[in-house]
Amino acid sequence: MKRNIYIAGAHSRAQTLAVYLTGLYADVSIEAYLVNNKEKNTAFIGDVPVIHFDKYTKLHTEYAVYIGTRGIYHERLTTELRKCGFTDIIPVTVEQDLNLRNAYLEKYFALLGREFLKLDKLTECRACNSNLQGTVYVARSIGDKALCKAWRIKKYEQEIQAGAALTGRRLTPGILTDDNGDNISSQNKRFCELAVLYWIWKNAKDEVVGLEHYRRHFILPADWLERMEAHNIDVILPIPLYVSPSLAENYKSRHDPSDWEYMMNHLKSQDEDLYNDAEEFFRGNLYSPCNMFIMRKNVLDDLCRWIFPILFAVAEHGGQKTDAYQNRYPGFLSERLMTFFFERHKDKYKVVYADKNFLQ
Repeated sequence: MKRNIYIAGAHSRAQTLAVYLTGLYADVSIEAYLVNNKEKNTAFIGDVPVIHFDKYTKLHTEYAVYIGTRGIYHERLTTELRKCGFTDIIPVTVEQDLNLRNAYLEKYFALLGREFLKLDKLTECRACNSNLQGTVYVARSIGDKALCKAWRIKKYEQEIQAGAALTGRRLTPGILTDDNGDNISSQNKRFCELAVLYWIWKNAKDEVVGLEHYRRHFILPADWLERMEAHNIDVILPIPLYVSPSLAENYKSRHDPSDWEYMMNHLKSQDEDLYNDAEEFFRGNLYSPCNMFIMRKNVLDDLCRWIFPILFAVAEHGGQKTDAYQNRYPGFLSERLMTFFFERHKDKYKVVYADKNFLQ
């Protein structure tokens, strides 16, 4: 028996939520996406209608409504839905989204005959003797907005100021900066946290290195280094995110499509097999977001030797964008390229996944 539901929202969060719910629960059927803002929306997402609603709209108020938007809109939407007569309203929290994503990925990987490896699910190794030394660098910049609640840096984390070459201001006295040694700090406005990635590649000496953001940190067990050594782990990535209609089309709909096409043509000019593998991968829907990682330094060297020539070539083609957000396109491309790199080399490097937080 079908369980009809509505989803409030029609953007990427709502569409991803729909995939998780229908992928996990065979009885779920989405009646419509409900919106009540003034933004222009498509009439359909797939074969599901998008309905602009108010208290006069005829809807099945006995159906459950899942709110698939950013949390700041939950209260307003809940109020508006109650005015329409809905009582079964589920604002999907960050924790619920994370649980749905993990459950969906476990099922997805199983269908492929692969195991969805989560770091926190591997055998504890707190009594293991590990000689690994690791530092996870936390990228910050002068443009960061204040956190609602201060984050206490873990003993394995070290803050680094990105784009330090562009300002004389220092976030804290003596903070590590990305403008020393071999660096691309001056290109931070386009390369965003990739300026820190480049600095790590060229300057860090740790056996294990990582990159996080001041608002986004991995959720790691206390013995994460011991687990890396005991389980021969090469790479820790954020759990993948589902986007639609595909990785390629999602990028082209949100950013300058000419940069994507140039990147693909560049790959084709370098290696036909690489291009074909990339084309196939980018028709898929999953990638690890945010350019976050923890990996062995030799693996990082392999990744960076491959990815930076591609990004530099695209940046030379794309130039500077007038919109500050769109100007960060090398970073948006690298999220997809990094995921592709490790998928293509899944038999060479052992990759596991870890949850991440988002600090308000």
